[in-house]
Amino acid sequence: MAPVFAARLSQGINRATEAIVAMLMVALVLDVWIGVIDRYWFGWQLPWPETLARYLMIWAALLAVSSGIARREHIGLTALVTALPTRVRHSILIVIDVLAIVLFLYVFWFGIGFAQSGSNRQALIFGVSLAPFFWAIPVSALLAVVQLVLAMLRDRGTQLDQSGAHS
Repeated sequence: MAPVFAARLSQGINRATEAIVAMLMVALVLDVWIGVIDRYWFGWQLPWPETLARYLMIWAALLAVSSGIARREHIGLTALVTALPTRVRHSILIVIDVLAIVLFLYVFWFGIGFAQSGSNRQALIFGVSLAPFFWAIPVSALLAVVQLVLAMLRDRGTQLDQSGAHS
């Protein structure tokens, strides 16, 4: 029951995350086009498109990490792991997931301090605090931890190979 629930919850969170990433990418493309049109046709000399594009790209890229985790499409040493006996392979996959969880919890913990430090700094171009932009780090790290835990519960020490079969 737990693997089915974990799979459904992971899939739901992933759909929402991918929708947010898609919206951020649309906003990024529109923002870049505004910058291009400004530079080459109108000459408004808008100060914000480049800065906004940077922060949109950071949010989109960091949120997309959890989608890769949910789909097990993140970078792994599959050639080495698949050559191992099944029992050893399952143990190593669980250890790798636990190490990744520890890493993302570390990023989350220190990302909170980083994001809080952004509340004392101003984005001069926007006239707002940098905190909303800096929160991309702890938010995406926490989302990665949630997806890793759900993937561990779903897969129980196995990972899908390219053919869709559990390894």
